[in-house]
Amino acid sequence: MTATKDRRARVRSGQHNPFPIANTQQPDAPAQELDVLRALTDRSQDKRRSARALYWMGWRVTHIAEHLEVPRTTVHEWKKADAWEQATAVQRVEGTLEMRLCTLINKDSKTGGDFKEIDLLGRQIERLARVQRYEKTGKEADLNPNILERNAGPKRQPERNPLGEAALEKLKAAFIDSLFKYQLTWWQNSQERTRVILKSRQIGATWYFAREALIDALETGRNQIFLSASRAQAQIFRQYIVAFVQEVLDIELKGDPIVLPNGATLYFLGTNARTAQGYHGNFYFDEFFWTHRFEELNKVASGMAMHKHWRKTYFSTPSSLQHQAYAFWSGARINRKRAKADRIELNLTHDWLAGGFTGEDKIWRQIVTVLDAVAGGCDLFDLDELRFEYSDEEWDNLLMCGFVDESFAVFPLSMLMGCHVDSWDAWAHDFKPFALRPYGRKPVWIGYDPSHTGDAAGLVVLAPPDAPGGKFRVLERLQFKGADFEGQAEQIRKLTEKYNVQHICIDTTGLGQGVYQIVKKFFPSVKALQYSVEVKTRLVLKAQSVMRAGRLEFDAGDVDLQRSFMAIKREMTASGRNVTYAGGRSEEAGHSDLAWACMNALDNEPLEAVALGGNGGGATMEFY
Repeated sequence: MTATKDRRARVRSGQHNPFPIANTQQPDAPAQELDVLRALTDRSQDKRRSARALYWMGWRVTHIAEHLEVPRTTVHEWKKADAWEQATAVQRVEGTLEMRLCTLINKDSKTGGDFKEIDLLGRQIERLARVQRYEKTGKEADLNPNILERNAGPKRQPERNPLGEAALEKLKAAFIDSLFKYQLTWWQNSQERTRVILKSRQIGATWYFAREALIDALETGRNQIFLSASRAQAQIFRQYIVAFVQEVLDIELKGDPIVLPNGATLYFLGTNARTAQGYHGNFYFDEFFWTHRFEELNKVASGMAMHKHWRKTYFSTPSSLQHQAYAFWSGARINRKRAKADRIELNLTHDWLAGGFTGEDKIWRQIVTVLDAVAGGCDLFDLDELRFEYSDEEWDNLLMCGFVDESFAVFPLSMLMGCHVDSWDAWAHDFKPFALRPYGRKPVWIGYDPSHTGDAAGLVVLAPPDAPGGKFRVLERLQFKGADFEGQAEQIRKLTEKYNVQHICIDTTGLGQGVYQIVKKFFPSVKALQYSVEVKTRLVLKAQSVMRAGRLEFDAGDVDLQRSFMAIKREMTASGRNVTYAGGRSEEAGHSDLAWACMNALDNEPLEAVALGGNGGGATMEFY
């Protein structure tokens, strides 16, 4: 007898066994499990769904066909069409729950157990629905609704810049302990209505006044306003304040402006008269001798501290006797509105102002030279080395608070101020100084003035005009001291990775030849420039032409670049027959490194480029 006939005979005799093993080897199923089996495979329900449920329970197709009395091929077709094998575990459980729930709902007479089971199955279906949502979104709240309820209440924002009384005491103690003698004098006179301080470079004035302003803001709740030549320079105040609090309290201050818990606000502004209006508080004016249109800006700035409880502090290294701020320093400004008999005459000598003095115009003035700083406990300077590095004029201007008379200057300060911009605003559309590639793929030129005996090397990254006759921009300037050939060349190589460098020009006079040979290995098109009287004259004339045409821009805070240009003087050659240009000790070892580096880069545009309506790189056509 064939297998099919044997199966049919067993079915007709009522001895069909849907299980794959003999009855003699299968123990009797508990009565409760049999009830569930009968409910899931109720013949009155859809056989197709019943077959699917049995298949997911592990039955073979043959036994399902015998149990439901349908052809085996039909069950195979159902299995293929409904993709039983491809169903996920959640889908299998959900389908089984649905079928069982429908069976209970359709019962005419339900027992108490039926209602309990209906409720249980409904909750399980709801749980499966949450699982499916979680699979799509990955949000834990889709699995556990209690998370939403837990976060539904009003959220308490963490306290920003939490500086209380205890924090103030720690900061003030650390502040006082860190002061040199001359800085302690500034602190003792911090309640003066107006302070004007003429200072040497690098004696920690910006560092000090950033901390003084923070302490005052925490003690009195007064706003503090920091004015610098540009926003980029003003951010130095903020960096000092954040670093101070982080060092002492291990708290990171947030925000720009910084808002303290007592309501005091610390503002960091560039010297733009339009943006400086509308604020009120104590203000600190950094490097005011290097700002453009000082009188206009000071009118706006002093208006911010018009109330009697505000304080005004000006501090700067000296620039030029022709600068507008000199009349403010000397008292000439207050004499303009007085009769001749009522005019004041101030003693501005160092001996008189070394310890600070309040003049007849009610302004407290002080002069702090590098010698005063050393005498006041500042051990950060090597005076012998500084005297060797700087010329007498530079020593007097940078470190001894002497003013420069630019009447015969090659690059007067008034010309350089015409190049001032606030780079964070003016160049924001295409220059991101903190990005990995600050200028994107736009081309730049590099000018390099290598270090000579005792001085520093200067480098300038110059953005050429976007169109012929457009403006050059000094994107970055660097100075390196004590680096050998390889070290200087490595700095240039790093810049070729940071910018899209199209041109490099190096002064190969003296030590520059060694840097040039190394740079040529990774930038073969580097240009060597051998300085001579004719070359220097060409460079100076080109820079003057660009500046007079308003075609050079640099950040107003680049004081070192301006000093470098101002240091360049006309000199007679050794023969006495020609005029040359030098900045520093001698023609052979100049010190205006940044200025010469900038002019080296500018030299890539021919002197006559503007007159010809191009930038020197255009094509020409000849007719014969």
